Amino acid sequence: MSHVATAAAHPTLPAELLSPRGTVHWNLSPEALYDFAVRRGEGTQTEGGPLAVLTTPHTGRSPKDKFIVKEGRWVEQMSWGKVNQPLSAQHFDRLLDEVTTHLASRAELFVRDSWAGADPEHRLGVRVINEDAWHNLFASNMFRRPESGELAEFRPDVTVLHAPHLALGDRFREFGLNSPTFIAVRYDRGLVIIGGTRYSGEVKKSVFSILNTLLPDRGVMPMHCSANIGEAGDTAVFFGLSGTGKTTLSADPTRRLIGDDEHGWSDTGVFNFEGGCYAKVVKLTAESEPEIYATTRQQGTILENVVVALDGSVDFNDTSITENTRASYPLEMIPNHVPDGLGGIPSNLIFLTADAYGVLPPVAKLTEAQARYHFLSGYTAKVAGTERGVTEPTATFSACFGAPFLPLHPTVYSGMLGDKLRRHNATVWLVNTGWTGGAYGTGKRIDLPSTRRIVQAILTGELDTVETTPDPVFGLAVPNAVPGVD
Repeated sequence: MSHVATAAAHPTLPAELLSPRGTVHWNLSPEALYDFAVRRGEGTQTEGGPLAVLTTPHTGRSPKDKFIVKEGRWVEQMSWGKVNQPLSAQHFDRLLDEVTTHLASRAELFVRDSWAGADPEHRLGVRVINEDAWHNLFASNMFRRPESGELAEFRPDVTVLHAPHLALGDRFREFGLNSPTFIAVRYDRGLVIIGGTRYSGEVKKSVFSILNTLLPDRGVMPMHCSANIGEAGDTAVFFGLSGTGKTTLSADPTRRLIGDDEHGWSDTGVFNFEGGCYAKVVKLTAESEPEIYATTRQQGTILENVVVALDGSVDFNDTSITENTRASYPLEMIPNHVPDGLGGIPSNLIFLTADAYGVLPPVAKLTEAQARYHFLSGYTAKVAGTERGVTEPTATFSACFGAPFLPLHPTVYSGMLGDKLRRHNATVWLVNTGWTGGAYGTGKRIDLPSTRRIVQAILTGELDTVETTPDPVFGLAVPNAVPGVD
């Protein structure tokens, strides 16, 4: 569905929220958004058709610039601290005025109505308003597109106002901020305002954080994980922070992909929150990751912060802009995806950790107690470029493998995990995709073919009966051998 309308002519865009003076483009097709982005000079056409864009100086998330309005029932429910920083309602409203004034002055705006969540019982309606066409294309890729006829009755539960070119300058202190960049959520009004950053990951992660807040009350466990389904109908989920291998390892040609980053686990099974993938493409090759590589040769894909030559070719090995190079593409570009985004109760859960110190074994089978411990501690290494200022792997403990996106206390999510493991008898594995033979700089990173073979052995049941030896430090049950792995 593509059409052009003014805000006043559309009954679901309140004039008191935003009254644009320019043209408003509603739910344009990906092809139309691509054309707008190219015509407006927002990006570069690359070989094969993808749109290459730059988001500098923000080439990763800005976790120190995230805020939640402290009001209503959220005062008691939120886990306040460095991750969930409080913001007063007065400061939010002043910021909202800045954002809406800025957006209203634009010659063109782009609005996208989508679903967050494949399960109709638990999904949220999300409206994203952008000043750049390519950001609206990102929203089209990453959220789930309504079916024919659903847009006529669409009412958003959450509205995201994205003003990347808003420049607060030194005035940011007047709004209770840490910098001119901000990502602020006001739950009581269903609003997210983002300013001062073009990094598109802020849009999708802000909605993920909202789902992480609301779904536990519905008995749904939100998860920072990828998920796929085997030929026998068995569902597997892969937990891990950015850079640990969620996207890479779940894009398996022998299994169907449910999603690569965000899911919910309800009483009936697993469902994808998104309609697309946001894959890291640093050092990407057709040989190592053929399904993902193929998307980087198709129109509709957005390539963030990759280096593009004058002839339109892309060098995925060039990290001069950032190591956090990304590709955003709709899920249907993966040939063996699950169209409805739904899977059954998972039989295997895999915790991915990029251990920067070469301490953890490549694979271990966890007891329920060990699973809850490792889930709650979430040890991994932040990979270079994933956040601003991270230039080499740095050890971190990120609760539930997703602390930056968890507004509630981590024990809420770990408690849900323990309950579901007991009810469904799922098996949990710890897989190290980091270093072996020593720490970063001394040892070497475990190669991708070895990790793929380990995961394959887990999912085919080959490791269910293999003899194990307790790790001398952690007490984990480490398989004595994995067929095909050194």
